[in-house]
Amino acid sequence: MYCRELIKGKKWMCVADGPRDPVTGKRKQISRRAKSKKEAAKKVEEALKNLEDNGIDEKRVKNITFDKLSLEWLSVYTLTGVKRSTVRIREKEIKIINRYIAMVNIDKVSPKMYQKILTDLAAQEYARTTIEGVHVTAGMIFKYAVKEKLIKESPTLHAVIPKKRITVEEIENQSIEEKFLETDEISQFLDAVEEFGLYLDREIFYLLPFSGMRSGEMCALKWTDITFNKKEVRVTKTLTNETNNMRKYDLTPPKTKGSIRKFDLPDRIMDLLKAHRMKQIRLQNDARKNTEDFHDGNFIFSRENGYPIAPKNVLVRMERLLAKTSIKKHATPHIFRHTHISMLASAGVDITTIMKRVGHDDMKTTLKIYTHVTEKMKEDASHKVNETFGNILNYKISK
Repeated sequence: MYCRELIKGKKWMCVADGPRDPVTGKRKQISRRAKSKKEAAKKVEEALKNLEDNGIDEKRVKNITFDKLSLEWLSVYTLTGVKRSTVRIREKEIKIINRYIAMVNIDKVSPKMYQKILTDLAAQEYARTTIEGVHVTAGMIFKYAVKEKLIKESPTLHAVIPKKRITVEEIENQSIEEKFLETDEISQFLDAVEEFGLYLDREIFYLLPFSGMRSGEMCALKWTDITFNKKEVRVTKTLTNETNNMRKYDLTPPKTKGSIRKFDLPDRIMDLLKAHRMKQIRLQNDARKNTEDFHDGNFIFSRENGYPIAPKNVLVRMERLLAKTSIKKHATPHIFRHTHISMLASAGVDITTIMKRVGHDDMKTTLKIYTHVTEKMKEDASHKVNETFGNILNYKISK
């Protein structure tokens, strides 16, 4: 170790050779400054020990703030093949964390500091799923930092996501019926489709509740995914479109492995799709002649120029039609998945078959809907027995 006085009686610097670089074979010099020679030498020894024991270069770490680390991690994470929609979610979660520790050096982020972030998000009444997402993303970022030997241990370890205590009022106001459309509501919505629907509305809004597909899966459907003689639909992909620019769509594998599936459809829906196919062929034959930028993608739900409609288009169309009804539920196209689950449960289909048909959706919500519908069926059954055989019961028991 070599030490020298920088400012007489005020500052010392000590320098020592660190471990050899595994690529170049050269030794990296470790230098530290302090008010005394003894203190500077001690700092060099501590840095060398940390580098030898844990491989952590303290000097490098001092130049890495959380926002820099998260960008570095995100560039690697994107290369793992995750969907762009998933990357977009991670970006939003990083923005939330950055509000707290963007400019904090990663070695200064303590478990206490990190726990305070989760506690504060809960206090601001962020949804638990949002906080869980933030926690997962932070965990992956700091795990990357550990792997890259930037820190010894992740501050996210042992952190607790605060659980909000549900009040009696909230319990009483919670209603599973808000998750799906009842029979009369489906009928009312489809009446609006028939009366006010635009091109493709009938096909879209009959298919969604009777198939249980996600809107992105439906938008990605091609004619090769339909087998008319078997009345069967195949789901192998989903369509995303971040900018809502018709030319900038992405086709990716569906949400989960279980989402790759086949299922049959009612005759009426198949007839609707057949009629749509014939009309689409006529429209697109004309468009091929008159449109320079015709897109021959073979999509079932496409504009006249062949480009597929986007999930956001489905939402806008749905909102327009809902305004023509008296339905007050906060409904998006996803409500049709839950509606399909309720329809299958009402038809007596078992829960395992339902899960497979809809592509292994959220088990908790599916079970709630299934239980609600089947319990209601039991109540209705008791009422029907009483209506049908009540006179006999009254006569026999009164004797």
